[in-house]
This record gives sequence, structure tokens and C-alpha cells, in this order.
Amino acid sequence: MQKNTFFRRAAALLLTAVLAVSAALPGLAVYEMPIQTANEGESVYLFNADIDKPILEQNIDQQRYIASLTKMMTALLFLESGKDLNAEITIPASLTQEFKDIQNANGSTMNLRIGETVRRIDLLYGLLVASANDAASVIASDVADGSLPNFVAMMNQKAQELGCTSTSFTCVHGLYDYGNVSSAHDLALIASACAANETYMKAANTLSYTLPATNLHQSERTITSTNLMLNPEYPYYRDYIRGMKTGFTTLAGRCYVTFAQKGGHTYGLVILGSDLDNIYKEASELLDWAFASFADRQLVDTETPLTTVPLTKCRSEEAVELYAAEPLSGYGHADDKVTCSFELPESVSATVKNGAVLGEATVYLDGYEVGKVSLVTHQEYVSDFRTDLKSTLLLMAALVLILAVLSFVTMVASGGSLNLNRKHRTRRR
Repeated sequence: MQKNTFFRRAAALLLTAVLAVSAALPGLAVYEMPIQTANEGESVYLFNADIDKPILEQNIDQQRYIASLTKMMTALLFLESGKDLNAEITIPASLTQEFKDIQNANGSTMNLRIGETVRRIDLLYGLLVASANDAASVIASDVADGSLPNFVAMMNQKAQELGCTSTSFTCVHGLYDYGNVSSAHDLALIASACAANETYMKAANTLSYTLPATNLHQSERTITSTNLMLNPEYPYYRDYIRGMKTGFTTLAGRCYVTFAQKGGHTYGLVILGSDLDNIYKEASELLDWAFASFADRQLVDTETPLTTVPLTKCRSEEAVELYAAEPLSGYGHADDKVTCSFELPESVSATVKNGAVLGEATVYLDGYEVGKVSLVTHQEYVSDFRTDLKSTLLLMAALVLILAVLSFVTMVASGGSLNLNRKHRTRRR
């Protein structure tokens, strides 16, 4: 029994040391790329959007052209402007040259016209569903009081606020590359801000949208999403896709940002510099791998000691073993390490009752906090005073009993001697 206690105590002390050291180490964070991209120059960034954890990285800080991914920022500023999305605006003549430039660059449009009266909500859907460059210009003009340069300045300021370090916007839609650049990491920051906006996500996740008739378009028109992974008839369709934005120019190549949600878990993915044959194939393979490789698993049970605390006033035990009061699960890769940090007293003095709460553990998976659990005892640790008192009382009782027996024996013996003396005296007579 003492041998088993020794080994349990040694194992608990070793576990405490390992967990304490591991908790100070950084998490694995980034995993080995599971696929070969079409070209090594592509930028790829896959991250767990729930905890902002990097999963896969390839050239994520490389500054490069981003084409229509620019429109994520345009939409974000539009939604944050407080403009009434159900209100109508009339497209000003000041955008005449801008519309001509878009047409000359063969940019995609929703066929807006100068003098046309449209609802702001339709501009948003045109921007995010059809990737309409003319919608971006009208939105920028509306928000910045007719000045596209002022809107570009707002875009750059917002990028800085979001923590972007490789981003420089020079136009509102990305059709003109030039100095309009960003990185996969920066675009993940912008995309995360967009994903937090319910209106943005509703529009970006729309496969087709009907534009109502206007003063210059007599009939309704239907626009279809450029995000092919939203289309159930497409080979790389995935029902977990939560549409974000696509982009393409000759300089930028095929670009794609999307979120994916399944089983209560969300990933964000940025791919820059791919090609038409591989962009969605790579996206589907990377996201399929993520959902297959990560799962919920138990990190802490209630039967394994997590740590110990030195125990005083108890000769039979040197330390109190502490266990999690309840199990804790987390979402991660099978290779992710579980570590803990502890809030504990320096020592405790006996008696310590079974089930006593003596501290708290913070549990990490691959260096990312999962949750906290209370630490409790699984047995009673009795103090020396209580043990000694009990022993003393038992000894006293034994002594009292012995004294009583001796007294009885003495009395009996004394009584026999008196009777013998009386007999002797009788005979002498």
C-alpha cells in the first residue's frame, strides 16, 4: 500500500513538472501543408477563426496584388458608415469617367448608369455577389461625399486600425492593380472583421440575387455569385462554405477568401496567386483536410491527478493530490499537446477533507486556452494532532482499564490475606 502511494505521488509530481514546463512553451501553431499548391509562389493562410489560431501558412506576409478582394474593405466601410441600406440614391455625373475607366479595363459590372436611382442594399449585393466594380465606385462616392480618393484614404486608415502591415489601397475595387496590394495575413484580418458583420455575410453567402427594376432598367435582373463553391452543381461545391470574396486580374492571378463552418467550428482561408484550374480544388482540399484532422476530444478527466500541493501536519502524507472537479474537452489536432497552469496555495495543513477545493487549473491545447477547472481532493488527509489525540485517548482508556484490573486484583488479593489471618488467629485460641 505504501509502495502504491509512493508511485502515485511520484507520478503526480512528474506530471506537475511536465505541465508547468509545457505551459511556458509556445504551441505547435502551424502544421505541415497537406497539399502541393499549383505553384510554390502562392500565398496560403488557413486559420481557426474561433480562436484566431494559424493552421497552415505559405508566404502569408508576402505583399502582392489582390484584385477584387479589395471589395471586402469597401463593403466593410459601407456597412460601418451607418447609411440606410434601404434608402435610394442617384448615381452622380461625377462618376462618368470612373465608369468609362472600368469599361475600358473590362471590369465586371452590374450595368449601372449615370442618373440611375438604386437602393443601397442592391449596391451591396452587386458588390459582393457579382463583384461589380461600378457598385464599388458608387458606394465609395456615397460614403465619402463624392470623393473616391477620400474613400481610399478611409480604406487605408481602417486597414491600419485592423493591424494590417502589408496593405496599401489605391482604388476602391481592385480593378487597377498598381499599388493596390496586401498579404494573406492582412486579408485574414480584414475578412475576420467582415465575418463579424451579419449583413456582410448574408450578402456574401448569396448564390443569386434579383435586382429590382429602376428608372433606367425597366425589368428585374438576376446576378449570380462569382464564388463557385456556393453552387451545388459545381464539382468543388461544399455545404460548409460561408462565402467571402473572389478576385482576379492578370497580375494578381486567382484569389479567394472564404470562411467555412461545420459542427460548430469555423475556419478562414486565404489563397492568393493561384489559377482557375486549381483555386477551388486547393480550397476544397485544404478545408476538407481541416475538418477531417481536427476534432473535439477530452483534455482533462476527473480520475487522473493533475498536480499536488505540499501538506503539513501530517506524517503519513507529504502532499495532497488534486484532480479536476469536472472533465474538460477541446477542439484540436490529435498531435496537439495538453498543458496546464495552476493557481494553488504554497501548502495546506491537515486535516483536509475529501472533495475540498484547493485551487484552479487553466487548460491549454497547443498553447491556446480552452477553459478552467477547479481542483479538488479525492481523499481525506488527517492531521497528526487528530491522529495523536485519538492514540492518546486509546492509550488512556487502556491505562484506565489496566489500573482497574490491577485494583481489582489487589482488592481480591488483599481480601484473601485478611481471611487467612483471621483463620490463623482462631486456631491459636
